[in-house]
Amino acid sequence: MSPNGFGALPRNASEAIKPWKVDVPQQDLDKLATLLKYSELAPPTYENSLPGQDRRITWETDFNWRKHEDHINSFPHFKVPIHDSLGEFDIHFVGVFSERQDAIPIMFLHGWPGSFLEFLPILDSLRSQYTPETLPYHLIVPSLPGYTFSSPPPLDHDFRADDAARIFDSLMSLLGFKSYMVQGGDVGGRVGRIIASDYPNCKALHLNTCPMSDPEHEVIKSPIDAAEKQGLERHKFFLHNGTGYAQEHATRPSTIGFVLSSNPLALLSWIGEKFMDWTDDDPSLDVILESVTLYWVTRCAATSLWSYRQFYGPNADSHGSKKWHLDMPFGFSWFPKEINPLPRAWIETTGNLVFFKRHEKGGHFAALERPRELWADVEEYLRSVKDVFGPDPT
Repeated sequence: MSPNGFGALPRNASEAIKPWKVDVPQQDLDKLATLLKYSELAPPTYENSLPGQDRRITWETDFNWRKHEDHINSFPHFKVPIHDSLGEFDIHFVGVFSERQDAIPIMFLHGWPGSFLEFLPILDSLRSQYTPETLPYHLIVPSLPGYTFSSPPPLDHDFRADDAARIFDSLMSLLGFKSYMVQGGDVGGRVGRIIASDYPNCKALHLNTCPMSDPEHEVIKSPIDAAEKQGLERHKFFLHNGTGYAQEHATRPSTIGFVLSSNPLALLSWIGEKFMDWTDDDPSLDVILESVTLYWVTRCAATSLWSYRQFYGPNADSHGSKKWHLDMPFGFSWFPKEINPLPRAWIETTGNLVFFKRHEKGGHFAALERPRELWADVEEYLRSVKDVFGPDPT
């Protein structure tokens, strides 16, 4: 039994799934501290001297990874080998399981530069509200291949979101689920859309991102109001001023991978600015350092960039692609500081949108920033589609 009693696997789960614990070797933390001690900051420039650029970094002295590790390990962790056409993938996931036969399985998928950490506030809230006997859901939060504790993509294959979708559908089958729901944003939203489109065991999908181009030739059903027009302006600004990192990931992933893997301050600057720019309220430095430390000690800065060739490279795919048009009823949560806060009228062209909720605060890392609001949306959406799961999803 794992922490808090929520770690008992479903009755039909594969015996290959094993409990696991996060335990970063002390020598890795000591090496990080040494690198930080001897790393030099860039000299002052016009850009890094602008107002708001002076937050103090005390990573090596004030940040306590072990404290965060203890909190991370208060949730049940697992690993499972998944035998795929591309080889064997050792997949890590956090699982909070119910003992109810009618519990609905929900898989939460993160993106870049996120991780399973984003969803821990939601899991923390639910484990305080319920017991294993009363929890109405199974909650599964995997690490994407190439991220943190999951295996990296193979060296001889251009790994794509389609591959991640296949692997995660296999994960849910190994857990014994005959039907399940997916919630995701960023890369996780793209993978989730593919799962919902291509794998019949996925019965429901909720998204909080939908990056796509203007559906100018589609029939627009809903009007675009003032708030959504403002969101479109943010979307346009991001396309012109905020996508440099994505183009680098898509066209020179090896180069930027070497840079980000060579020095922790480089990784902090590359990822930290995303947490600052893509959120509504600036997250604490502790939150940022927890995520960046996790990326550093798991050496995933280079192995996590695979999706960008598919979605930002030549002939890029998007949520608006006809091959992933959703016939199933899906839901969407709109947050104003998302990097692509697109109007409902656009999102409706990508499938059968039955739930749409617009919020006044929140940004790209919705599960981390506004966990209560996002979870309330998931539950409200689920109430409208609950019949698709049947009396026993396992």
